[in-house]
Amino acid sequence: MQAAQDPARRRPPLEGVLVADFSRVLAGPLASMVLGDLGAEVIKVERPEGDDTRAWGPPWAADGTSTYFQSVNRNKRSIALDLRDGGDLMAARTLIERADVLIENFRPGAMARLGLDEGSLRASNPRLVSCSLTGFGSTEAGAALPGYDLMIQAVGGLMSITGQPDGPPTKVGVALVDIIAGLFAVVAILAALSERERSGLGQRAEVSLMGALLAALANQASGFLAAGQVPGRMGNRHPSIAPYESFAAADGEIVVAVGNDRQFAALCSELGQPALAEDERFAGNPSRVGHRDELARALAPLFAVRTRAELASTLSAVGVPCGPVNDVAEAFALAESIGMGSIVEMAGGLRQVANPITLSDTPVAYRRVPPALGADEDELRAWLREDAGGGLRG
Repeated sequence: MQAAQDPARRRPPLEGVLVADFSRVLAGPLASMVLGDLGAEVIKVERPEGDDTRAWGPPWAADGTSTYFQSVNRNKRSIALDLRDGGDLMAARTLIERADVLIENFRPGAMARLGLDEGSLRASNPRLVSCSLTGFGSTEAGAALPGYDLMIQAVGGLMSITGQPDGPPTKVGVALVDIIAGLFAVVAILAALSERERSGLGQRAEVSLMGALLAALANQASGFLAAGQVPGRMGNRHPSIAPYESFAAADGEIVVAVGNDRQFAALCSELGQPALAEDERFAGNPSRVGHRDELARALAPLFAVRTRAELASTLSAVGVPCGPVNDVAEAFALAESIGMGSIVEMAGGLRQVANPITLSDTPVAYRRVPPALGADEDELRAWLREDAGGGLRG
């Protein structure tokens, strides 16, 4: 388990970068949190009612806070601004004029209607890196479509390849599209900041949830585009590798991920049926894929008589990738048992998932717990009223 704050050997990589985060829900807040973990100063701008996810529960933390909100909002200060109010709108403009990075996920055109269009922002802050997260892009047709993760999992094809072949299309158990889009947004922002070091000028980035999902379809998208194959649901199987699926052990489910013929031979030998590796139906991966049902029927009884722990131990020892199907508690227990440090303890006893990025000399830091709505209101409003707008403290 990690300490709340590791002492950096050098300055955090994004120290001195000011992020104005006007986004809400998941994709944008995830992006700004990653930047905050890397040292950026993030100011979260919320409506007076707060980010939608503040009301998303259960589950709730011990202090009554939404655990959904907590998951993507550490290392931020919070200010509530009503952009329908002239004074608050001016404060928002001042913040953007002082920022290095702007993140927003308003519907396309909303910023322009507020007078915060790209042209006027760029005129007053030419070094600004702005990042818009949209559902389906900023064309007229795309702007009319609502960008909710579940909807995009559906129309973007992900649900069509998730679930059992004889079952209904199924969503992934987390808002994966938002997460992928948020991480693409981080890449775009860091690229634009790097280019700014050369040119001195910022630029606009845009990441759509639909585009992020299509890019994340990876081999499934390539199989369609290059070979015309429309994939379908295969449960836990892989379209191009076998055996690469789950089997029922004596005490639960276990997966094997055999990626080559050597691993397959080791699997058959360890399960006591080395002859399977010599069977012409299973001798090479293309043959195994073509006879995957027969292969599964041959392997299933061999898994059923052993426990998950026994299988994981013996198969791993001979180089066969395998492991039990863990629940979330078991997954964290595994990570902690091998010293990954995947849980961070923050102030007040708040436990969170650690940022998975490891930097040898400028590690990520966990400076601020997710803020209460408007927690930094007085300080931030005073700072925005200052003519020079000096640095924020702490």
